[in-house]
Amino acid sequence: MGNRDLESRGNSKNWGAPQSSNYYTSSSPYYTESLDKQWTSWLVPMIVVANVAMFVVIMMVNNCPKNHNSNLEGDCVARFLGRLSFQPLKENPLFGPSSSTLEKLGALEWKKVVNDNQAWRLVSCIWLHAGVIHLFANMLSLVFIGIRLEQHFGFARVAVIYMVSGVGGSILSTLFIKNNISVGASGALFGLLGAMLSELLTNWTIYANKAAALITLLVIILINLAVGILPHVDNFAHIGGFLSGFLLGFVLLVRPQFSWQERRHLPVEARGKSKYAVFQYVLWILSLILLIAGFGVGLVMLFKGENGNDHCSWCHYLSCVPTSRWHCNNR
Repeated sequence: MGNRDLESRGNSKNWGAPQSSNYYTSSSPYYTESLDKQWTSWLVPMIVVANVAMFVVIMMVNNCPKNHNSNLEGDCVARFLGRLSFQPLKENPLFGPSSSTLEKLGALEWKKVVNDNQAWRLVSCIWLHAGVIHLFANMLSLVFIGIRLEQHFGFARVAVIYMVSGVGGSILSTLFIKNNISVGASGALFGLLGAMLSELLTNWTIYANKAAALITLLVIILINLAVGILPHVDNFAHIGGFLSGFLLGFVLLVRPQFSWQERRHLPVEARGKSKYAVFQYVLWILSLILLIAGFGVGLVMLFKGENGNDHCSWCHYLSCVPTSRWHCNNR
């Protein structure tokens, strides 16, 4: 089934807040001038609405009272909701539809992507969720992560990171997981987390409290990746989305150096400093090359029907670590 991850971040009220002067204060992580453009966030709320609407459609199609045999498998949950009632909790503990409904509507499945040429599932699975709990966790994460990024970088760049990271997560998931279906926006959300990390690194000169911001973000990322080693959580989608977003952040979220920001209103000959640092140009070029190469190799391997586990004997542990309490069947 889908992922059940809840991304969050510390100091959400202060992280990235614009300053009212041209100097910085130790209480704010950004050296940002009041003249910097602030976008109104509308993309993130639209994605939330679209995901909620899609979940309603999923439950309408699922129609548990009509399609589920209560005598054999137990009663539907919340039958008063009619067509929107949930599958029995033994079948789906996330309060959602059946696996067959998700598969019919576009869940990610290796056989259908490779053998039936249904590549569209690499995108459609991003808009499906396995249950109310799964949907709520992902949409709450999206609001906390996405709105801040959209306000500072605009809807276009956030939309590109969200969709490309989602597809990147789908590709890696399909390469390594053969026996299960996967749904959810977690790959796209991890892409936004990855972009936040690369944005912090490439825009290092405009941050105050650098170490605190970096440590906080790394702890959040590591905790969420650690949750992915539990069974029924598609950590390959997390990792693929994170790597895609991390590289895209170096390409799309570059800011001018703080020294250039201070002098940008002076005449050109008086500014002195370059708008971007050399390391920003280097990271931009390397990230773009790695991103194109990664997607190219991944897609070629996928449509040739190759199994990623054949090339990496230990990689399956990245998504599920077997213990005495559970077993893994993700290969």
